[in-house]
Amino acid sequence: MKMSVIINNQHGNVDIATEVIATVVGASTTEIFGVVGMTSKSAVKDNVRSVLRQENYSKGVVVTTADNETSIDVYVVISYGVKISEVAKNIQERVRFNLENQLGITASSVNVYVQNVKVVED
Repeated sequence: MKMSVIINNQHGNVDIATEVIATVVGASTTEIFGVVGMTSKSAVKDNVRSVLRQENYSKGVVVTTADNETSIDVYVVISYGVKISEVAKNIQERVRFNLENQLGITASSVNVYVQNVKVVED
């Protein structure tokens, strides 16, 4: 497992750190309606219910690269009352779109893990 994604083009190589990918994925995810925020991938095991701040998105995103394929795992907290399957689909579409357009990376899969459902008071 590499800690970056390397893109080869006619001008040379572009090495994109997984933290950069995680930031794009986190920002893409948190702008989706129904997403309260990102959470740590080990939140259930550690019994942590806190939502990650923007500078810690990499703790809620796992980037795996193997055989020139990039797989993304996203760990989120969803708002109570929204259709979880629809929110997850929107996350997958937005993450794929933003990775392709901002970084030139095509994700082979975007897996969404709902770690918690939170009642949000207005």
